[in-house]
Amino acid sequence: MIFEREHFSSDILEKSVVTEILNESRNFSKSTFDTDSASVFLSHKHYDEKDKEWKDLRGVIKMLKDLGATPYIDSMDNTMPGETSAETTLRIKQEIKSCDKFIFFATKEAIQSYWCNWELGISDSTKKPGEIALLPLKDKGTADENFIGNEYMRIYHTIEFRDGTTKYSSGNPIKRGYYVCTPRQKNKNRTITSLKDWLNS
Repeated sequence: MIFEREHFSSDILEKSVVTEILNESRNFSKSTFDTDSASVFLSHKHYDEKDKEWKDLRGVIKMLKDLGATPYIDSMDNTMPGETSAETTLRIKQEIKSCDKFIFFATKEAIQSYWCNWELGISDSTKKPGEIALLPLKDKGTADENFIGNEYMRIYHTIEFRDGTTKYSSGNPIKRGYYVCTPRQKNKNRTITSLKDWLNS
């Protein structure tokens, strides 16, 4: 199942927690990382706090933090140039390359964004296929087959949620939680790995 808008939104997320997360992103530096913490470049469409998508974005950031990862968000990095320039593109390429994993937060707006697609292309050339994952988010009420990023889901691993009612092909139950799944291909079984294990692999 593809996530719907507001899945990651939470009004109980304290503002102090958000501020802490954003401050860590602004001070992102590979040299200051806890070496045991997986770094993740989170590619996303830039939103203002007034945009409804902002709550989902910050919810994803919190989820990654809760799983022990250190997300990097370029829009929150105050060391980036004030205006987009050649230096900006070089810096983004460097950050994508230096991070352990790349996650594309695939909202409709992100899929239509030149920059997000460019970042995805850079990840393709600098990362192993298993280090890239799509986190798809559709509008409420949209059927999975009408998700405009379906072509991406046949190429990249996807992050999905299992509610505890599904089973592996062996018949064993799949525990409730977030998983990284291999690309969707006809007539092929998909391999799933817990998101936490994937982040730290």
